Amino acid sequence: MDAVESAGSGGKFLNVGLLLVATIVAAKLISALIMPRSKKRLPPRVAAWPVLGGLVRFMKGPVVMLKEEYPKLGSVFTLNFLNKNITFLIGPEVSAHFFKAPESDLSQQEVYQFNVPTFGPGVVFDVDYTVRQEQFRFFTEALRVNKLKAYVDHMVVEAEEYFSKWGESGEVDLKYELEHLIILTASRCLLGEEVRNKLFDDVSALFHDLDSGMLPISVIFPYLPIPAHRRRDQARKKLSDIFAKIIASRKEAGTKANDLLQCFIDSKYKDGRPTSESEVTGLLIAALFAGQHTSSITSTWTGAYLLCNPKYMSTVLEEQKTIVQKHGNEVHYDVLAEMEVLYRCIKEALRLHPPLIMLLRSSHSDFTVKTKEGAEYDIPKGHIVATSPAFANRLPHIYKDPETYDPDRFAPGRDEDKAAGAFSYIAFGGGRHGCLGEPFAYLQIKTIWSHLLRNFEMELVSPFPEIDWNAMVVGVKGKVMVRYKRRALPLN
Repeated sequence: MDAVESAGSGGKFLNVGLLLVATIVAAKLISALIMPRSKKRLPPRVAAWPVLGGLVRFMKGPVVMLKEEYPKLGSVFTLNFLNKNITFLIGPEVSAHFFKAPESDLSQQEVYQFNVPTFGPGVVFDVDYTVRQEQFRFFTEALRVNKLKAYVDHMVVEAEEYFSKWGESGEVDLKYELEHLIILTASRCLLGEEVRNKLFDDVSALFHDLDSGMLPISVIFPYLPIPAHRRRDQARKKLSDIFAKIIASRKEAGTKANDLLQCFIDSKYKDGRPTSESEVTGLLIAALFAGQHTSSITSTWTGAYLLCNPKYMSTVLEEQKTIVQKHGNEVHYDVLAEMEVLYRCIKEALRLHPPLIMLLRSSHSDFTVKTKEGAEYDIPKGHIVATSPAFANRLPHIYKDPETYDPDRFAPGRDEDKAAGAFSYIAFGGGRHGCLGEPFAYLQIKTIWSHLLRNFEMELVSPFPEIDWNAMVVGVKGKVMVRYKRRALPLN
């Protein structure tokens, strides 16, 4: 009896089990049929340990991870860490939506919140999109051509004064020299004469503390009570006090200056409200952060490549000779605009070494991308979406011999940055959020290098520099030692 009941019970369990399996299979089939297509076409995932594995891979170096995964997974893939999904879009074929989408679909605000303690309250990523757009309008108006022409005059003065202090010959750390010249130029053009002439050392030290408070850990925990963050917050307050006094002094005296500070003081929102002292300070800090590192880094890489490539050094020198024969030693906005060869040399250094190696957005809606191979992927709402100028600017299907320094790739007739369509070259970003300071940066670097090319012979005496991957803004590692000798540019 026990055996019969046991057999019957076993049969019942078997039937229940088969029914359960059949139900699960049927449910999956029905689910597959009725699920939205986005659930069926998710991007492939990067292999990593659950929860922390993706974070470890990302923190070891996102570009290293991209080099490993792109050949295996293609131009669209997702990395999971903690509770976040980061979907990478690599190459112009899949990144158009990243650059062109409205803020309501792909937003900067959430992913760049770590900048708020540095820039301060009420500006850029601490305000909603409509206010931010108005503040970006202030930047645009401050960088119009008529303003840039005046800034060039300041740049020329700073370069001439700085390099006049070099001897007839010697050795210098080019990286150090250009960093300091860029700070001086930025102080005069952006922060104003009061800072440049009277408060430069104080303000430079405070900006250093602000800069040092921007650490990799700050991206995840921007308010963590660590010494670097405390110094950052103290520096932000002191800068606010300094600029409040300068603004009050200008208003009281009724004086106007030709600098970014004055542009922000005079700016008004659409409803007629003027900018506050706190907003002016925050916008100035944002402007300096956006430009100082990128310009000094790019000017250093430009020099390192020219000094190691006699062909291109010869070409830029010939261009300078032609321009001097035409305009004499005068350097102004229109003269700089004629320096096409130097422009391409700077642009190529930027292609190889964009200071911002990752660009991020937060997805507020589903969207679809199609790879150059024809595969389609649906990117879900809630993903962080990323692209990498450092990786995308070296794609071999866009750039011939992408690891080679070749400024002629941008020359008329080749135009490799246009061959694959928009967003093939993204060193300055692009689309809705392209860098507003790009023209200012090129003018600044051209001014510096046209002066150096016209007045010095130089030789790189240290090894070609390595990349400093440990910095938030990726630049040059170590010293870049250059031996120089003063000489006038021979025109014959």
